[in-house]
Amino acid sequence: MSRDARWQALLELLVERGRLDVEVAATELAVSAATIRRDFDQLAEQQMLVRTRGGAVVHGVSYELPLRYKTARHASEKQRIAKAVAGLVAPGEAVGLTGGTTTTEVARALAVRSDLASGSPALTIVTNALNIANELAVRPQFKIVLTGGVARPQSYELVGPLADGVLGQITLDVAVLGVVALDVTHGAAAADEAEAAINRLLCERAERVIVAADSSKLGQRAFARICAAESVDTLVTDVAVSGDMVRRFEEAGVQVVAV
Repeated sequence: MSRDARWQALLELLVERGRLDVEVAATELAVSAATIRRDFDQLAEQQMLVRTRGGAVVHGVSYELPLRYKTARHASEKQRIAKAVAGLVAPGEAVGLTGGTTTTEVARALAVRSDLASGSPALTIVTNALNIANELAVRPQFKIVLTGGVARPQSYELVGPLADGVLGQITLDVAVLGVVALDVTHGAAAADEAEAAINRLLCERAERVIVAADSSKLGQRAFARICAAESVDTLVTDVAVSGDMVRRFEEAGVQVVAV
């Protein structure tokens, strides 16, 4: 196991449990206790966790795993979902992309579509995600519009009232949302209220709304509401979604695409 993969596994265990002992982590990851101690020390230096005697605890009261450590979670599902979402976008459209690992994969899927290799522009991409703008800015056929705001290091997203000036002046054909949770009753939600506010604005400016979310996020609740389930036109998820869950979303007027 590489160091990056080991760090990701450690952080995911820590987020899940709140506290992790060296010996327990060493057993679960099948590495030596000395390796885990070194990993904990290095992660503590980056303020990713707080070192304790014999282990580590999560950093701070409200802990969110940074985007760079989320990329391998449900990776194959996210890539299938991203390809399907990209297929729902027509050449020449204005597309809003929120931040997140799944929407980053959507941006990559759009970038390799052969029918979007040229155009003036082939697509207009509006995003508050610095990493997505950075990846797509090298594609001259794409017009990239980046909202203003203050960057959140956890997600690379720009948030805050500075984005209102841009989003208040545009209209979108489609908004693609990456969410922490999507529930028929409680709607789409994010962990951070500032991110949710920007995502909500993108939805309001769009003709149609697509949620790209793997099945682990369905039927879940999160702190900050983005929009009602009825505001979502299409949900693209993976085939692990239950039939009952599909039925409930369809009854709420959401088209469900499972890939």
